[in-house]
Amino acid sequence: MAYWLIKSEPSTYSIEDMKKDKTTFWSGVRNYQARNNLKAMKKGDICLFYHSVTNPAVVGLVKVTKEAYQDPTTEETAWVVVDVTYKSTLKKPIPLAEIKAHPLLQEMALLKLSRLSVQPVRDSEFEMIIKMSGE
Repeated sequence: MAYWLIKSEPSTYSIEDMKKDKTTFWSGVRNYQARNNLKAMKKGDICLFYHSVTNPAVVGLVKVTKEAYQDPTTEETAWVVVDVTYKSTLKKPIPLAEIKAHPLLQEMALLKLSRLSVQPVRDSEFEMIIKMSGE
């Protein structure tokens, strides 16, 4: 099992929307590196759900339930989606400022590749985020 971080602006699609929908396909990725990350996801992988732009923070967890397939929102064959299913909302959201301040999270892709909407997360980083959230 691998860990990932997926970003969404809460005004576009929030963790509350994800909780209500239960399952959705993760669409709209139009960056090749992010697309390659979607292609690398396997069924059962866990994603940190990150609210970007407004009050940026890791706010929840989703699980990959279907591996990459053609993005149904476009006819361009370069783009893919994965299906994700709501797992949980974190007891305590982890703001970007806390991630930046934590010495064990300094190499996190979120800090190095801040504009990338789908990114890998190391096991140790995932475990630290979960610990910080009180889960």
